[in-house]
Amino acid sequence: MNNKDWNKYEETIEQFIQVIAKNMSLYGVTPSIGRLYGVLYFSQEPMTLDDMREALEMSKTSMSTGVRALSDMKMVEPSFKKGVRKDLYKSEEDWYKSFTSLFGSRWRHHTETNIEEADEAIQELLELQEKTTDEDLQAKISEDIDRLEYAQNYY
Repeated sequence: MNNKDWNKYEETIEQFIQVIAKNMSLYGVTPSIGRLYGVLYFSQEPMTLDDMREALEMSKTSMSTGVRALSDMKMVEPSFKKGVRKDLYKSEEDWYKSFTSLFGSRWRHHTETNIEEADEAIQELLELQEKTTDEDLQAKISEDIDRLEYAQNYY
């Protein structure tokens, strides 16, 4: 066993886990949950909350919260091992499926928000357009309503 090689291996995996956490944070996932996913992804066996706590040096409560969040995103699932009484968890094996699930759900949420905000803006602009006597403003409002409706059709 070559300790130097094992250290290099662990360093390389840790660097990649940091990249996973950073990328997931772009979509509103905390870095600690991103790191938890990375640890589970590289674990050869399902892990207990205690295993996760030890690997990440964080509280068991944080691990439980993280597992629940990852489970809601369909990135982690419960596992069973005969003779083990504690809850076990493993990452979704399909990397592509995990990330498309995460990014898809975040994209859906943001597009729904954009559509709702555009609806509100259109209503406010229509009310202003009716009230104002400024013809230039009325024309500008018409243009902007067209832009907002075009944007809504994108979603």
